[in-house]
Amino acid sequence: MSDSDKFNNPGGNDAFAVSADMLTAAEALTTLLRAVAPVKERETVGLTLALGRVLAEDIVSPRAVPPHDNAAVDGYAVYADDLDPASPVLLPVTGLIPAGRPLTRPALRGEALRIFTGAPVPPGPDTILPQEICEEAHGHVTVPPQKRGANLRRAGEDIQTGAVVLRRGTRLRPQELGLAASIGVGEVSVFRPVRVALFSTGDEVREPGCSAGAGAIYDSNRFILHGLLRGLGCAITDFGIVPDRLGAVTDTLARAGYGHDLVLTSGGVSAGDEDHVRTAAAALGALEFWRIAIRPGRPLAFGRVGDAMFLGLPGNPVACMITFLIFARPLLLALAGATVTPPQTYRVIAGFSAKKRQGRREYLRASLHRTADGSVIANRFPQEGSWILTSMTASCGLIDLPESLGGVAPGDWVEFLPFSEVLG
Repeated sequence: MSDSDKFNNPGGNDAFAVSADMLTAAEALTTLLRAVAPVKERETVGLTLALGRVLAEDIVSPRAVPPHDNAAVDGYAVYADDLDPASPVLLPVTGLIPAGRPLTRPALRGEALRIFTGAPVPPGPDTILPQEICEEAHGHVTVPPQKRGANLRRAGEDIQTGAVVLRRGTRLRPQELGLAASIGVGEVSVFRPVRVALFSTGDEVREPGCSAGAGAIYDSNRFILHGLLRGLGCAITDFGIVPDRLGAVTDTLARAGYGHDLVLTSGGVSAGDEDHVRTAAAALGALEFWRIAIRPGRPLAFGRVGDAMFLGLPGNPVACMITFLIFARPLLLALAGATVTPPQTYRVIAGFSAKKRQGRREYLRASLHRTADGSVIANRFPQEGSWILTSMTASCGLIDLPESLGGVAPGDWVEFLPFSEVLG
């Protein structure tokens, strides 16, 4: 039976069948987030070092933005009452206002002031006419009819003095850094980075760049997780590859459980004879759960080891990455002190058919294309094995099929989670 046939045959021999002791994806995520005690330590950093960090306190604006009325275009500042609503008017050009240099005298009725973008508009003139629609000659300018207030940026139009512009728990993106800079803030108080201990397991797993003999594979998971953790601004301690021996796993977990906020592993959390991570974690601390009704990624263990939270991800690389995006990412954001909101999903049209087992949530790798009529169609990657890592590079997101759904037919609406929503 092909992998595709297995996927479309929920009544067959399903190694991922749902059992009563499994949590739903929502229950598992709720359990994770309820257990989080966010980091409390703070530090002050300059804006150029604050990208991706989480604000530890609200930022209140000490000034208005813009701080004064100013011109939105190069042109002429006039009183709207000096304009004729039906025909052009000739006005003398009696002053020049460059950006950063306010007019040093009162603005008078019946005159036009040459002004440039961003320059302060003096009290009185309330309309800016773009230079492209005006004609200046011999010290006068002909200005056409114009609506009162056109091209005039009012003081405080963007931000009022005393307004809270950024809230505690905000994860700083480039636009938030720009917003802070616009009110004159050069440093921000942020929570310290989350400290993560990371390792892979497996006697067959080898370090890239080293020789891999018969039966060996290279460790892709740790490099996937490194990239994902760095995208979230975590401080990483890499414990490398740990062999499939209970003593080695127990020793590494014990060391990783101190001085870190989270211990993150891949592999060794299923029920096989050589799967020691779950056993060692339970012995050293406590496990809250270890199986979730999802595909891919059913074996996912969560608990505590030493002083740290513990999250054991599946060993297959696709399952490892997907469970990180769905579960580890919000956990890490909560640990970092960030306000956690669900990622934005989009309704798209299925361009495929599939059956699934009810009671289990499934995430299908997919790409999108737009048809001639503007519809967005999702096409599932043809190979669904959780070891097919090329499916993650060839896809642009995940189709999220909820537990209640029993199948998908072409033309059905489905929820699509873009990778851009959950990477970084």
